[in-house]
Amino acid sequence: MTTSILEQRRIEAAFAKGIYEEMAAELGAEQAKAILTRAVVKLAKQAAAAMAAESPTGPSLEHFVSLQPRWTKDDALEIEVVQHQGAQYGFNVKRCRYAETYKDMGLGELGAVLSCNRDGAFCEGYDPKLQLTRTQTIMGGASHCDFRYVYRT
Repeated sequence: MTTSILEQRRIEAAFAKGIYEEMAAELGAEQAKAILTRAVVKLAKQAAAAMAAESPTGPSLEHFVSLQPRWTKDDALEIEVVQHQGAQYGFNVKRCRYAETYKDMGLGELGAVLSCNRDGAFCEGYDPKLQLTRTQTIMGGASHCDFRYVYRT
């Protein structure tokens, strides 16, 4: 049985919380958050490169889209696709259990670091031609997250 990404993030967040608290006590909250951000971005790029390598024909928008069920598994995200044509793919997240999980764990202020910051970095690691534009997130207090991807050739 494969662990869902939502469950994996919950486990990682519990561990990160302890490390973050120790770093914040020693270095201050701002520096601790910066270190955690760099580590999460680095890990996201590595995970993305590994997923891109799974595609027999190399990274592409269609392969990238085919990976989405990994993040939505266990109703982790409720999404609405608003565009999927050519080199563009867009969706809105209407419910985010990642945000809910971090809030329930007392990590609301770190949720963006632990989750949202991964998204752009993931694109870089998957293929630098894949670009994400997002203007708002549920984690940041918006009613929905707006993911808009363009695959530049």
